[in-house]
Amino acid sequence: MDEAVALWSYLAREPLLWLTLTLGAYVIADRLSEALNRHALANPVLISVILLAVILKVTTTPYTTYFKGAQFVHFMLGPATVALALPLYFNLGRVKESLLPMAAALLAGSLTAIFSALGIAWAMGVRGQALLSLAPKSATAPVALGVSEAIGGQPSLTAVLVILTGITGAIVATPMLNMLGVSDWRARGFAVGVAAHGIGTAHAFRIHETAGAFAGIGMGLNAVLTAVLAPLVVGLLF
Repeated sequence: MDEAVALWSYLAREPLLWLTLTLGAYVIADRLSEALNRHALANPVLISVILLAVILKVTTTPYTTYFKGAQFVHFMLGPATVALALPLYFNLGRVKESLLPMAAALLAGSLTAIFSALGIAWAMGVRGQALLSLAPKSATAPVALGVSEAIGGQPSLTAVLVILTGITGAIVATPMLNMLGVSDWRARGFAVGVAAHGIGTAHAFRIHETAGAFAGIGMGLNAVLTAVLAPLVVGLLF
């Protein structure tokens, strides 16, 4: 037992351990999601978060120690965001065909995400930095963190809210869109991308290729629009 503890203490100091565990947790979560026929509640990101949280709790590992090893994944958020230009480029023709409806949906979705988050939180008594941290929650993480810092929010809190928004969106998107009778894969994907950024986009790609492509477009465009609108809305209201 003592040898096992000593071995873990040694490995826990190595950054590669936490990167490996992060990737391993996602692989396990994805296999479990596949075994459950991609049920909405079996979201790989949600399962990965739970697995890693249990590991950190059981091993009493501080988050700062974990992040030192897993920060490569955090670093890749930037290149991944830039890569969002690819689905827009490959589907440029189809985007032009639906430009006006997409522009209207993008503006409505982005404003709704910002105003609803701020309004509901305000009504529930949230104030200060915590309230401001909510404004960019529907944008992809690298953009949301930058916007949060610029408007006086807490980037660390925004990061948590972004993840929760993405997971929730990925879980409820399919049953909600089915209930509403939305059958166009372009509309379904775009809606998920605008509302649930990267996590929702990954879910959309699993459902349908066209939905995934338009989710990527929605995520990228919403990131840009949120970066513009969030400071304006916060400046107007506060």
